[in-house]
Amino acid sequence: MKYIILLSDGMAGRPLEELGGRTTLEAARTPVMDALAEEAEIGMASMVPEGMAPGSDTANLSVLGYNPKIYYTGRSPLEALSIGVDMADTDVSYRCNIVTLTEEEGAYEDQKILDHSSGEISTEDAAILIDAVKEGLSREGYEFYAGTSYRHLLIWKQGELMELVPPHDVLTERIGVYLPEHPVFREMMEKSYEILKEHPINVARKKQGKNPANSLWFWGAGTRPALTSFREKTGKRGVMISAVDLLKGIAVGAGMDNIFVEGANGGLHTNYEGKADAAVKALLKDGYDFAYIHVEAPDEMGHMGVMEDKIAAIEYVDGRVLGRIVDAMNASDEDYRILVLPDHPTPVCVRTHTGEPVPYLLCDNRTKQDGIHIYNEKEAAKSRHIWKDGYRLIDHLFDA
Repeated sequence: MKYIILLSDGMAGRPLEELGGRTTLEAARTPVMDALAEEAEIGMASMVPEGMAPGSDTANLSVLGYNPKIYYTGRSPLEALSIGVDMADTDVSYRCNIVTLTEEEGAYEDQKILDHSSGEISTEDAAILIDAVKEGLSREGYEFYAGTSYRHLLIWKQGELMELVPPHDVLTERIGVYLPEHPVFREMMEKSYEILKEHPINVARKKQGKNPANSLWFWGAGTRPALTSFREKTGKRGVMISAVDLLKGIAVGAGMDNIFVEGANGGLHTNYEGKADAAVKALLKDGYDFAYIHVEAPDEMGHMGVMEDKIAAIEYVDGRVLGRIVDAMNASDEDYRILVLPDHPTPVCVRTHTGEPVPYLLCDNRTKQDGIHIYNEKEAAKSRHIWKDGYRLIDHLFDA
């Protein structure tokens, strides 16, 4: 038996007036999901425990079977694992986004945050900007590490945990009230703006009509994580396929293998087929029992608030990832169970994560359920299958 989780990040949403009261998932054309839904179990699962912030960190830990109330020590430490940073017990890590601020006249605190991802800046360009920041912001006890696209890392030696606001939660707002009170952090953010806004890469981006990557933004503090081995916990040899450092870091912490897919970038125009093919190869040729395929695009489009692009991302997940995996698995001699779900909603109407339960689809190629004929939030909410402790859902996947 082979086991698959297809995690379509942020795929769930809220009803939109522009769509006649439908969500983007309802509006998307998802023939593969709907075909599976006719023979699958459909239900709802709460992946963000009550009282915890709705993030991809807590939610993906839940999907993988790790209770966030036990295992969560912060977002950025998981990303540090992916980058290869060996944190000391006294280190505190912070996510370091490169964001787009307005470049209006006036003080730094009067600027507004336009884009948490700087137009999904390339990893190559971002690395050059991080190098410029490292040179200009050299401080004893503070170390910068380049990550992927707009997602980077700051390690504060013998640091403190501070609760800072995620940039995607305050889009279009004046930043002054959200800046850190800690003088070094605030100084580094202000100086980063001075360094980056006239950097040649950003001058070129503005000429090309792209959002400049003109400021650092710190958030997501945490301490060194300690996850139980996934194989010891489940008995399954697992592989992670993701373009996002957070998911790669969770895999490292859990002792799972990461597979690099050329052209996978976490954006709308990622290598969907490459992710599907990598999962199939891992399961059918390389001896893995379990594959976790993470697709970031629906979440990114939700943050951007672009309804049409989020619908497109969901359709790409359905046809270019799920359809390709199902065809390959059906053509093989292997039995399989596949779980399809988002980690949390990212509604385009709020442009950030929310903590509502998410719809899931669980299909076993050997059995047929009296399924629902379509997969979406509304239909799943009618199901008798409700998981209040979402971290237990993976046990249900493996219960075969």
